[in-house]
Amino acid sequence: MAPILADSSKSNLPERENCVNNGFVHVKNPHLDLLSEDILYHFDLGTRTHDLPSMFGDVKFVCVGGSPNRMRDFAIFIHQELGLEGDGNDIKDICAGTDRYSMYKAGPVLSISHGMGVPSISIMLHELIKLLHHAKCRGVTIIRIGTSGGIGIEPGTVVITDIAVDALFRPQFEQVILDKVVIRNTELHQKLAEKLLHCSKEINDFLTIIGHTMCTYDFYEGQGRLDGALCSFSKEEKCEYLQKAYNAGVRNIEMESSVFAAMCHLCGLKAAVVCVTLLDRLQGDQITHSHSVLGEYQKRPQKLIAQFIKKELHLCI
Repeated sequence: MAPILADSSKSNLPERENCVNNGFVHVKNPHLDLLSEDILYHFDLGTRTHDLPSMFGDVKFVCVGGSPNRMRDFAIFIHQELGLEGDGNDIKDICAGTDRYSMYKAGPVLSISHGMGVPSISIMLHELIKLLHHAKCRGVTIIRIGTSGGIGIEPGTVVITDIAVDALFRPQFEQVILDKVVIRNTELHQKLAEKLLHCSKEINDFLTIIGHTMCTYDFYEGQGRLDGALCSFSKEEKCEYLQKAYNAGVRNIEMESSVFAAMCHLCGLKAAVVCVTLLDRLQGDQITHSHSVLGEYQKRPQKLIAQFIKKELHLCI
């Protein structure tokens, strides 16, 4: 069995606190200082080919989500909400040179797609955090917005994550690095979560709650679905498992929050996860609402984050 190591950030706490206090994005990798050029391959960006401080130095908010189209729509929406020049419809994909991720900038807001699942968002986060570091960004807040399956709550409810848990309901992200199992903290920024909840009350258009989010490595069996190509359990076992999750404080399920929380925590980033629920998994497995209803649900996290950003920029009346 591989040895298990606790989160190594604890041994470097003063350095991390200093990074948080001065506002810069902390990159926890001494090897980067030895590089003559850092190529952000999946973004089609680099420290030698692009003036990253000029391009991104004013970024204060980064919003990430799975779908490229959804993140383009969010970039246009936040462009209009911030009252920037033009309607935003001609916004350009900064990562157009690659087909892995899409990236859009609207004033101080960066909107980026991350694909689906832990591996995809992990790759994106490595390069995003290095990008913010190289650009000398300060005081950055990063928020994942997306969709999820709810547990014991009405479809359309927005869940602000207080802590991400794994499929055994443990508040940790576990990763094999070389031949060792490394366990990292998945707690998110509590004051940020409370601010977002307060903003939701000001909007007052939809129910928003704070709760645990369970992050899994799979959409079907890993989330207890009965409708995949494979299923190794009964309906009764599925319901018992989801009820255990609910009793443990889990209110929604998705596939990115644990590594997102762990990496942002290590790098001193204020981070939040805000996801709308598309169904109650205690009632079924398939998403049956119409496209128009689902489209309205998916706009709810965007509305909440826009309200938050405008308040932070003192643009709210």
